[in-house]
Amino acid sequence: MATSNMKLLCSVLNKMRIDHITTRSINSPPRFRPPYWYLPKERVMSDEMLTQENKDFLEEVKQDKLNLQNTLESPLIKSETQETLQWTPGTRRTGLIARKIGNYPLWSKDGKKFQTTLLQVVDNHVIKYIPPEEFKPMKTSKVVWKEKRKLGCLLVGSETIDPSTVTKEYCGLFNTVGMLPKRHLCRFMVSPQASLPTGTPLFATHFRVGDYVDVRAKTMDRGFQGVMKRWGFKGMPASHGVTKTHRRPGNIGAGGEKARVWPGTKMPGHMGNRWRTLRGVKILRINTKHNILWMLGVAIPGETGAMCYLFDTVLPLKKLKTPPPFPTHPPADDLPLEYYDDSIHLFEEPTITFEES
Repeated sequence: MATSNMKLLCSVLNKMRIDHITTRSINSPPRFRPPYWYLPKERVMSDEMLTQENKDFLEEVKQDKLNLQNTLESPLIKSETQETLQWTPGTRRTGLIARKIGNYPLWSKDGKKFQTTLLQVVDNHVIKYIPPEEFKPMKTSKVVWKEKRKLGCLLVGSETIDPSTVTKEYCGLFNTVGMLPKRHLCRFMVSPQASLPTGTPLFATHFRVGDYVDVRAKTMDRGFQGVMKRWGFKGMPASHGVTKTHRRPGNIGAGGEKARVWPGTKMPGHMGNRWRTLRGVKILRINTKHNILWMLGVAIPGETGAMCYLFDTVLPLKKLKTPPPFPTHPPADDLPLEYYDDSIHLFEEPTITFEES
């Protein structure tokens, strides 16, 4: 009798555990813990007891490597194999890593004012390319999409940093390329014909004015917020007997059908710091000297100084119609300083003209 009761209790506990796991996996907020393939970047700083002479020597070695990296010519050379590669509407190019630096107005030729967001492409280089047959992003029981699309993975880095501030394992990613470590890394899924050799620099001219891109970034971190700020609730009245519940959510599900709080109920909690993608953003202006893009609108996620990932849009009506720089725009010294969209008014041109009658 005791054995059967014990088996019944174990089965009930296992069912409760399974229900708890499934409910939590569906309704719990995203966890901010690193994935299993996460590689630590920042190392624990300690006093290495170096003399000033040794510190100067290390700084000199770092500057020599940086100067060699800046003077390194782009390996993107028009070879016979690259000349045969042609862009098609189904081809997927690489993207860029940019920093959001603020907002700026522009005016159209008919006098309409546009608010734009400035994104600066800072020191982007190709670190590594993984072909489709070697790229294994994760284990899943569903149909593997990479077997259908046959896309490779291109690792792009941005913003060169001091090697002494990162771990030895993280520096090992860049030793094979012969470059200094990068502060930010991003993986872009690209077509095999759009792959780039390691060390290739990427500039803002990778895109063109008038094209539409998708911007992926993290939203502003608001911390723990109530329902009025997080979900836009109206709140309770200010008077008529309301006591200490002016900004509270009110009833959350007492009584009724199941007499419980339904999963997914809008309640107070952590707000912001989530990955969001803004699709179909138009490029109005490009500065080739500082690698700055003027993007239409001010809805790009993140605060000033946040990092953004740019890539060709996937919206069907805003996809590229004409061949872009493929696989990317090579470095050139004879480029104009500014590129403007056809609808944007140039400040060098007159705004009002008078004709004699």
